[in-house]
Amino acid sequence: MTTTFSAIASFRIAAAHAARLAIIGAAALALAGCSTVRLAYSSAPQLTWWWADGYVDFNSAQSPAARQAIETYFDWHRRTQLPELAGLLASLQPVLAQPTTGDAACGWFARVRTAADPSIDRALVQLADLLPSWDEANFKHLEQRYAKGQQEMRAEYLQADAAKRSRDSAQRALDRAEQIYGSLGEAQRRVISTGLAASPFDPEIWLAERQRRQADIVATLRRLAAERADRDQRLAALRALAERAQLSPDPAYRAYQRRLTAYNCEFAAQIHNATTPAQRLKAQQRLKGWEDDVRALMNPG
Repeated sequence: MTTTFSAIASFRIAAAHAARLAIIGAAALALAGCSTVRLAYSSAPQLTWWWADGYVDFNSAQSPAARQAIETYFDWHRRTQLPELAGLLASLQPVLAQPTTGDAACGWFARVRTAADPSIDRALVQLADLLPSWDEANFKHLEQRYAKGQQEMRAEYLQADAAKRSRDSAQRALDRAEQIYGSLGEAQRRVISTGLAASPFDPEIWLAERQRRQADIVATLRRLAAERADRDQRLAALRALAERAQLSPDPAYRAYQRRLTAYNCEFAAQIHNATTPAQRLKAQQRLKGWEDDVRALMNPG
């Protein structure tokens, strides 16, 4: 199951949008993908290049500009966004010491999303500069990679065996919680299992919306290339695309998303409130470690 609670655990919000929409990727992807923040971030340009090339399959003429765009992006991110991330991590630590509510959890998730906005927009700006060199081979490769990802998601979230689907969902939620709080006890695991059983999350609806978004991405990129849109037109279209990814044009899905978000905020609060003082202290210490790593990355010399 995908829950808003996972935003605290991995800070993937920026990656989820910037990487999918902008191909360049975002620093949070690296932060989430490796257990050592400093090592992950120093490797982020290369990791992002591999990720992007896997989706777009840049040719020899396109590769130098794409690599340079990624380097430029991370230079900018280190200078301008790491201080914001360090501040966010610092401000969250005392909050973890106390019980919380669903409304408070939603407020924090909103802060994380807002903090990601500059990174997303910067990636879109750089994609707008790269897009004129893309051709039909790139778009076909992107479609194929999206199709493969959809198959992988079906295998992971839509298993025919309902019991296995439930177990896997519980394990994902448990892993995210333990990434913050450390090992959870049996009673705390029951909180997770009970919460998942009552969740409105529907993987079929989620996958259908993901397919819509990905088709929208490919169609928009193809159109901009075919029309030979100028830079301002490309950037405006990409920003509109990002807005449609954030807020679906489908009213039924928007209503579903509101229900799911509200539920997940309450679910996150329930998990947090079920933790012990020692587990909350561990969560604070973990975030302090991440904050220290981020501050060290701000001053690599």
